Amino acid sequence: MRSGSVRETSSPRYLQIAEDLAEQIQKGVLPPGQKIPSESELMDRYKVAPGTARKAVAELRTTGLIETHHGRGSFVKSRPPVNRKSSDRFRRSHRKAGKAAYLAEAEQAGATPSVRVLYIGPTEAPADIAERLLVAPGTQVLARRRLYFSDGVPTEEATSYLPWDIAKDIPELFAENPGGGGIYARLEDHGHTLAEFTETVRARLATKPETTALSLSPGAPVIHLTRNAISDAGRVVEVCDTLMAADQFVLDYRIPASD
Repeated sequence: MRSGSVRETSSPRYLQIAEDLAEQIQKGVLPPGQKIPSESELMDRYKVAPGTARKAVAELRTTGLIETHHGRGSFVKSRPPVNRKSSDRFRRSHRKAGKAAYLAEAEQAGATPSVRVLYIGPTEAPADIAERLLVAPGTQVLARRRLYFSDGVPTEEATSYLPWDIAKDIPELFAENPGGGGIYARLEDHGHTLAEFTETVRARLATKPETTALSLSPGAPVIHLTRNAISDAGRVVEVCDTLMAADQFVLDYRIPASD
């Protein structure tokens, strides 16, 4: 293990330490899965105060290089992010081939994907979802809430909201496994041909419940993505409200330059 020397720069001491540790991670001195030095070890090695060591570790978490497990310490991350190609993932050919977007993406990243269904049933549409569905807040809709895993680690929680007048006539939407191609395939099977998807993406810090649900480090960032599925009749037939561990995904978009 290296000594506690860092390059002298004008950066704050905690950033110098974080950069030194990041370099060790990138060069493999601290390999994937390796526990990084504890705060007390960093204090001794770099001759700094507790707050400085703590801020250095927090900086590494922010950059997504490490993950912290309560009572165990901080470890170099070993899982590659899922590359989510939003311009490709909802192609009709994928649905016809029975491919579920998340599972295919996780497999391409070399991970073992799985999903846990948390709830399926009627619920009152929250105000922001109701606005997208063009219904009054509190209107009954069908909710499908799932938790997605990569190599056994939760990475994404998603809730689909579907208009009740559409969902009630599609029994597969009430099943844990709606069949090959997922709920979009079932919507199209019943005449709701999908024309386009629109997504709103924002980044923020996770709340405490979200930190627990996704097994995140304290202060970890998340991606909050909300998607409308729009039929060729111009109706929003599903809104998917998704919370994603920011370090576990790369969002890849293709944007046409023509009108």
